[in-house]
Amino acid sequence: MLSRTVSAEGRSRAFAGGASLPVSRLAEIAEPLVAVHGQSDQHRLLRPAAQLGALDRFAGPPVSDALERYRTLHDALRATEQELDDVTTHARDRAREADLLRFGLEEVGAVSPQPGEDVQLAAEEARLGHADSLRVAAEGAREALSSDLDQPDALGAAAAARAALEGVRDHDPEAAGLADRVAELAYVLSDLAADVASYASRVETDPARLGSVSERRAALVALTRKYGESVEEVLAWQQRSATRLLELDGTDARIEELRSARDRLTVELTAVADELSKARAEAGARLGGEVTSELADLAMPHARVEIVVTPRERFGSSGRDDVEIRLAANVGAVARPLARGASGGELSRVMLALEVALAGSGPAPTFVFDEVDAGVGGSAAVEVGRRLARLARSSQVLVVTHLPQVAAFADRHVVVAKTDDGTVTSSGLTVLDDTGRERELSRMMAGVSESDSALAHARELLDSALPARARG
Repeated sequence: MLSRTVSAEGRSRAFAGGASLPVSRLAEIAEPLVAVHGQSDQHRLLRPAAQLGALDRFAGPPVSDALERYRTLHDALRATEQELDDVTTHARDRAREADLLRFGLEEVGAVSPQPGEDVQLAAEEARLGHADSLRVAAEGAREALSSDLDQPDALGAAAAARAALEGVRDHDPEAAGLADRVAELAYVLSDLAADVASYASRVETDPARLGSVSERRAALVALTRKYGESVEEVLAWQQRSATRLLELDGTDARIEELRSARDRLTVELTAVADELSKARAEAGARLGGEVTSELADLAMPHARVEIVVTPRERFGSSGRDDVEIRLAANVGAVARPLARGASGGELSRVMLALEVALAGSGPAPTFVFDEVDAGVGGSAAVEVGRRLARLARSSQVLVVTHLPQVAAFADRHVVVAKTDDGTVTSSGLTVLDDTGRERELSRMMAGVSESDSALAHARELLDSALPARARG
C-alpha cells in the first residue's frame, strides 16, 4: 500500500507498506506502476528508451531470447575491454614495477639468506669480538676452581671441609649429612673446573673469521633495511615478489589473450545484434499495423503509425538499435517522430491505441487518462470508450472525461464536485449507483438531469456499452 498525507499546514508524509519514507522515494516506487496520459503530459512512450522497451515487450520471445544472449555477450565484452584497457594503460607502471622486483630479487638472491642466520651470526660476532676477554675470564675462573700454581682454590677448600666433617660423621647423623653434601659439591666443582678449562682452550682469536662474519651480517642488515625487519620477513617478501613478477612478466601474453577474446566476442555480439535488429523490425511492422488499425476506429482513418528500427554502430546494453515511433496523421503526410508529428488530441488517441495494442505486455498495472478524449466526439468518442474498456480487462484504468460516450463504458462512475460555504472551497467524490449514472450521463449530454428524453438516451448509451465493459 502506497499512501501520502498532506496536512493543512502543508506538511507531507509518505508511506510504503506502513513504513515512512521520503516523498521522492515514493515517486520512484510509484512511477513504473502508473502510466499517466494527459493533454500536456509527456508520456513515457515518448521517450526513446520507453519506445524500445514497449516494442521488445510486444515482440515477445523472439526478441527477449535474443536480448538475453546479447546482454550476456555484451557484459563479457565490456569486462574484457575494461581489463584490456587497464592492462595496456598501466603497462609502463607494470614494467617499472617488474624492474624493481627483479632488482630486489637479484639482490636477495645474491646474498641468499637462511632462516635464523641473522641471530646466529650476531651471537658469533659478539663471541669473536671479545675472544681475548672471554679466554682470560675463563682461565681465571679455572684457576679459582682448580689452581695449577698451588694457590688456594675451590676444590681444595671443598676437600678440606669434607675431611673435617668426615672425621666426626659417626658422632652425629646431621654432621654425616653435611659431609655427604660437601662431597657432592666437590664432584660438581671438579666437573665445572673441567668444563671451564675446555671452554678456555676453545676460545681463540680469529680476525679472519670475525671479518667474514661482520661482512655477512652487514649484507643481511642491508636486506632487512629494504625488505623486512628480519631474515624471515625478507624471505617472505622474496616469495611474494617472485609470484608477482611471474604475473607482470605475463602481461604481453595477457594482452594478446584479451585482444583475441575481444575480437571473438565482438563477432558473436554482432551476429546476435543483427538477429535482434531483425526480430525488432518484424515486430515493429506488426505493432505499427495494429496501432494504425486502432486509429482508424478512433476518427483517424488516414493516420499511419510506423515503428522505425535503426541499427547504429555502437553496442548498447539493450542492443544497437534506435527505435522510434512515427506518425503520419493525414494522407500524403510524411511520418514524423511521435512527439512532433501529432496534435494534442491526436497524440492522446495514438497513446490510447498503443496502450491497447500493448495491453497485457506492459509493466504498468494502472493507467490514468486525463481527458484523453479531448477533441473527439460522436462515434469516435464511443470507440475511445470501447478501447478503454478493453484495456480495463487486463489493467486498472482511471479516466477523467467530460464525454458521456466514454463515461458509459466505465465499471464505476465517480463524480467530482466542488462546494463552498463562502469561505472554504472543497472537492468531493461521489460513487454513483445505476440511477445516479443515468442522471449524470443525461446531464453530461443535455445539461439537465431530469429530461425524460435525456434519461432515455442515457439508458440506451449504458445498455449499448454494457457488453464491452470489463465486468459486463
